[in-house]
Amino acid sequence: MGAEPRMTAAAALGVTELRDRLASGALDALALVESYIARIEAREEVVGAWAWFDPEFARAQARTLDSYRRAGRPLGRLHGLPVGLKDVIDTRSIPTENGAAQDKGRVPLRDAFIVERLKAEGAIIMGKTVTTELAFMHPGKTSNPHNPAHSPGGSSQGSAAAVADGMVPLAIGTQTGGSVIRPASFCGVTGFKPTFGAIPRRGVLTQSPSLDTIGVFASDPAGAALLAEVLFGHDPEDSATELAPTPALLAEATSAPPIPPVFGFVRPPGWEDADPQLHAAFEELVAALGDQAFEMPLPPVFNEAAEARKRINFAEMAYHFYPYLRDGAELLSPVAREAMEAGNKVLARDYQSARDLPKVLTAALEELLTRCDVLLCPAATGPAPRGLETTGDPIFNGLWTLCGSPCVTLPLMTSEERLPMGVQLVGGHGQDGRLMRSAQWLFDWADGATE
Repeated sequence: MGAEPRMTAAAALGVTELRDRLASGALDALALVESYIARIEAREEVVGAWAWFDPEFARAQARTLDSYRRAGRPLGRLHGLPVGLKDVIDTRSIPTENGAAQDKGRVPLRDAFIVERLKAEGAIIMGKTVTTELAFMHPGKTSNPHNPAHSPGGSSQGSAAAVADGMVPLAIGTQTGGSVIRPASFCGVTGFKPTFGAIPRRGVLTQSPSLDTIGVFASDPAGAALLAEVLFGHDPEDSATELAPTPALLAEATSAPPIPPVFGFVRPPGWEDADPQLHAAFEELVAALGDQAFEMPLPPVFNEAAEARKRINFAEMAYHFYPYLRDGAELLSPVAREAMEAGNKVLARDYQSARDLPKVLTAALEELLTRCDVLLCPAATGPAPRGLETTGDPIFNGLWTLCGSPCVTLPLMTSEERLPMGVQLVGGHGQDGRLMRSAQWLFDWADGATE
């Protein structure tokens, strides 16, 4: 395949530094966009991160934003920053095909809530990133930037891979099981899934409204905090959102904690089956953190989480995706059909029982968090699996998705095959700022530890 093209100079900068240079005029939005276009054109054939990409569309936005800055107009918080959007997020006049054969050629008439926010804050919509079919388990064309023979994860595979490969500094995905945290782990970037309901979902594909959560990708926690903060809010069209002040995520993430955070290490269900390399890496990490980390057992009730989350997911998927099954079952992958058919068989009593479990899990989690700042656990069962037929096992993600708790994964570990392995941090419900502060502290600590 030849030597891998070098990343652009822009890709080496942190998101907040890029933001500051763009705002000051030290860097033009058009020049920045051109550097990312060059990277995409050099690498897309290998990585396959994009479902829709038009360089002229990106350039036009950049020229407009540069003219605003030169004219002295007020600049948004994301002025000139390119963002990739998972192809389940509606974009007016731009295809949004949901990774589904039945939605080929679908062009929405209205932007999603988060796209309206991005445009209002001066972000550049770089394009639409590849999703698995209907944001479920059947992979798209994307490969892992670190080794194209390995999976990038799912379902937000294109978003994670695009950030990992330096094609964009920021990207947006969704998580119903582990679709932000796991691909971030496999691709070696920061992935942040906020508290359930923090980011409005209007205009985003509905798979399981009890679980669907919008998340973000960046190179570091501060970049993820900047993007997420802009997207937080209330939308009357999304009942999961609440009228509440938006947390100052970036300020919290970049502020020094009063004292160094304490991490409670937990071995979630499925730990025994995880890659031995992962076991060894966590032992080393916990030992290196010394008094700032200690092991805690998870209450037995968490053993029920995986099955309960699946039951909710499949039952709601069977309802919301019914038109796909009714009007074109032959166009669906076997894995999607099987999940919908399983959802049709879920009894009402079992569904309601599963819906009740998060209250118990959240109470148990809150008790654990009285003894530490955040939980520390794996983001995936090991490095990205070989082959593009699977997106990996979400066993370490679904329980926190079911809780609705905020989670972030950090690219702190590497396997013997030089593939990333993420460290997942879990915070209390609504404690997104505290979580991101602890994440940035650990990120910086690890960076210092490796120098």
